[in-house]
Amino acid sequence: MKNRKRRRLRFIILSLGIALIGGGIAAVFAFQPEYAYMPKADNVLNPAAITAKSRTDQDVRVYDVWGKTVKTNGTVQAQASADGKNELSPGQGAVEINEALLRLGRKSFYKETFGNEVFLTDIMGIVDGPLTLPKIAKAIVKLQGKGTSNLQVELDKSVKIGNKTYKKGDLIDTGIDVPKGAYAPLGMPVKFSGGKLKVGISCAVCHATVDAKTKQVVEGAPNADLNAGLLLAMATNSAAYFTHSDVGNLSRYLQDMSKGTVPTSDGKTTTLPDPKKLEADVDETLAKWPRGNFDSTIDLKSNPAQIPDSFTKDAHPYGWSGFAIAGPFKGLGTFSNNVHAQNSDSLAQSEVSSALFGIDKELYMGTILQNAANPKFRYRPQSGQKPSEFFAKVDPTPGVPGANELIKLPSYPKLSLIAPDGLFASSPGYHVGEQVNAMSAWQNTIVPPPALISGKPGVLDEGRAVFVKAKCITCHSGSAYTNHKIIDVRTIKTEPSRARAMKATESIFGRASIYAPDTLVPVKKNAKVLKVPAAHLDPKQVKMSFAHGESQGGYKVKGLIGLYWTAPYLHDGGVAVGRNEQIELGIPGTLQQGIAPDPFNSLKALVDRGLRKKVVAANRADAKLRDVHVRGVGHEFWVDEKAGFTKKQQDALIRYLLSLVPKR
Repeated sequence: MKNRKRRRLRFIILSLGIALIGGGIAAVFAFQPEYAYMPKADNVLNPAAITAKSRTDQDVRVYDVWGKTVKTNGTVQAQASADGKNELSPGQGAVEINEALLRLGRKSFYKETFGNEVFLTDIMGIVDGPLTLPKIAKAIVKLQGKGTSNLQVELDKSVKIGNKTYKKGDLIDTGIDVPKGAYAPLGMPVKFSGGKLKVGISCAVCHATVDAKTKQVVEGAPNADLNAGLLLAMATNSAAYFTHSDVGNLSRYLQDMSKGTVPTSDGKTTTLPDPKKLEADVDETLAKWPRGNFDSTIDLKSNPAQIPDSFTKDAHPYGWSGFAIAGPFKGLGTFSNNVHAQNSDSLAQSEVSSALFGIDKELYMGTILQNAANPKFRYRPQSGQKPSEFFAKVDPTPGVPGANELIKLPSYPKLSLIAPDGLFASSPGYHVGEQVNAMSAWQNTIVPPPALISGKPGVLDEGRAVFVKAKCITCHSGSAYTNHKIIDVRTIKTEPSRARAMKATESIFGRASIYAPDTLVPVKKNAKVLKVPAAHLDPKQVKMSFAHGESQGGYKVKGLIGLYWTAPYLHDGGVAVGRNEQIELGIPGTLQQGIAPDPFNSLKALVDRGLRKKVVAANRADAKLRDVHVRGVGHEFWVDEKAGFTKKQQDALIRYLLSLVPKR
């Protein structure tokens, strides 16, 4: 164990040394070292199953066929492969769930960035501002292997964001997790490339966490205190993330012609936004996001939602609005893809920026690149080039929009049910969607650890009876305690902003299609194209998930597995209460104070109208939360005295809800 710690420490120090020495080392070494932490089973509180079959079922094969699980034996599969028309062949969209796929899924969950370190480090400059890799490494070394669920990092320089000044030397709460015995952050792979140390993000940064008591990893639990907004705001080019903020269509930021003009797609010219003004406004917006929240939609509005869990088995549709409703693994692949094709590379939307935002492609790309952290990616209007022409010369993934490892789907630039951004994350050398499908298969094996709360069988039985009597079971039924429906926002009455976030996609929506899952990347011409089945979907539900047509959008019925590990509650995470329900109310009384929301009391606020009223009042009193549409309202299905239930019954219901495990 000591030797392993020393090796990891040496790696961090070596990596930082390389970064400081810079290009001289790059000229000497041709290799590109990289490192990402992946915990061993003994450092995981709830290790997920790695095998797809039991020892007694060696001949059984399991497949996902557009979300339908099919089991068969080797003989049937051999016959299916012979004609290529059977539903179990890759040519028909079948994905075999085997041990190799599950292992790839776990590895990808922890290590795969799809190249987003280029956008995050070279373009956004996420570790070029007051938050630096040497300071992060220093904070990790200081832990001496003890682990933490909230790495406190010393700022390297002072910075003003909004009305607040963060001073050099201050310790900030990052919410970055470091498991016990580890000397690297969870979900933040580091790579040395092009003479520079770069950091990216994998799924684990948001969808796994470190248990506060044991400091072991809890796979699938959301990182409820990840300070994503502040971390992004401290980047030197946060303006590259402007579509996730409230800045609007950029017109009020455009400079005068003396600053240089940019050729646009229609043969005209424009100026770029004032980089300092835009940066300041984007920084201010991002810093308002509550800890544990992230804005994964690009609608020029800041409406962050709580990071969801990855206890995904039978919990479809996916995404808070239920937009991930079609494709492999009942839409889970669509949801996982969205993170890398939309949220970690703003340049990927350049071809559809006019339709989505009313912003010309060249103005859009120029805005993102004009203040890039790495001079190699920094666009200058004085060059006379179009921003797209400039980027084509430095693009790490030529032929694909953006810098990430993506492929254009057959319907591109149209968007679709399987790819609301028109692109699909797939690395060269893998098959189309292979890594995403692998992560989906593996995530479906994750079961949360038991809740650390007492609940005697008699009490749980009473809680189950209350669950039925209060009609919670009407919506929260089935193996994952969801009926898989999307509820109109006017019915559920939760904060509506997020529900409308994908409305603009309707004008460029096309029929969903993807290449067969045995297609190698890069995709060759004439590769087999498969239509994604959608006839089984309710058109009204689909429209509601995207807020298309006259719909104002909706929110899916959330599955109830792992509630103990997923506080606070509702899509905006606004229903938060600490252990002291008298004063630790709402986001201001919990996460903003570094206090973890208590699962029992937060669930109580979800069903008790008196406590909820106090929570909503606390949220409403905070101007920052109002600005980013976090209120904790809606879902007014009460189980309290006014609804005819005793305190004892309410207590039993909460304990029952916190104890739920998947039905197998």
